[in-house]
Amino acid sequence: MASRTLSRVTKALLAPALALGATIGLASAPASAAVWNSCDQWGNTSLNGYTLYNNIWGSGAGSQCTWANSGTNWGVWADHPNTGGIKSYPNSKKVINKSIDSLRSLSSSYNVSVPSSGAYNSSYDVWDTDYDYEIMLWVNYNGPVGPIGTSQGSVSLGGHTWNVYKGSNGSNEVFSFLRTSDSNSGTVNILPILKWIKDTKRWMANETIGDVQFGYEVTSSSGGLNFTTNNLTVSSS
Repeated sequence: MASRTLSRVTKALLAPALALGATIGLASAPASAAVWNSCDQWGNTSLNGYTLYNNIWGSGAGSQCTWANSGTNWGVWADHPNTGGIKSYPNSKKVINKSIDSLRSLSSSYNVSVPSSGAYNSSYDVWDTDYDYEIMLWVNYNGPVGPIGTSQGSVSLGGHTWNVYKGSNGSNEVFSFLRTSDSNSGTVNILPILKWIKDTKRWMANETIGDVQFGYEVTSSSGGLNFTTNNLTVSSS
């Protein structure tokens, strides 16, 4: 199975030097009442407390466009070749900036429509402020895709049962939680997962959680596929 070997954050930080204002392909966003759309490689905007990113970061990528009606209702059209390696992670980000121990709650609800073909996952990407740790929560996945690292068994946390993997991409530690069955809608209580990593496994300390992202890690979508976030909310206290 394909392994995720590069950090999206690292690639995004390099973006201005690599491809400022670059545009990938000639595709256009869906004809809709979208208030924002972009086919730029690093296209991004902020809408009602969320930041949206087109975020085409992998090598060998094709065309991709992201559209949004709001920070919580948005979608992606992607046409990436049927080759290995992650091509993109279009996503919506909510900034948290609280330590694990100071958080009283951190949860998210999602409702998505995803294709039955292609290779991808729909996932949360949770980062500490120093980008030392990446916590991925895969709520569904399709095709030849797989997490970094080695299996750590399974655990029931945050309202779901997950297969857990632990590894490194060379830039940061990666803890991946793969839901044991696909889900296109639901609520994830993220805080117990963070506390389990910190307190039960002791894989990290009392880190300050910077971002909670949700999006689609696309490896291939040949011919053009649509990924739609019908609704997404991230809340914390």
